[in-house]
Amino acid sequence: MALHDDLTAAQRCLDEVLRHVKRLERQLGSGGLEMRRVRVDADRLRESLALLAQADPALAQTHRPDLVTIPDTPYDTSLWTDSDDEGLGARDRHAP
Repeated sequence: MALHDDLTAAQRCLDEVLRHVKRLERQLGSGGLEMRRVRVDADRLRESLALLAQADPALAQTHRPDLVTIPDTPYDTSLWTDSDDEGLGARDRHAP
């Protein structure tokens, strides 16, 4: 799994580069040609790493999450009879 470890390390490093590019954009602005070029290059590197990971079938299978089927039938409303509407508060109370 050395290849997987190397790709993971490269992705971590690229994530750090992208964080620094965002900081530079806040400081220098994103309108300049140089800044746009750095942003495009960083995004291209991210896409290239993703393509590289997908190119190897063994790596693609290790990163693929299991699919979960969610039914279209409505939930049983009795599950929510004893709870408040999240974020809205209780029905019988008013906001301050």
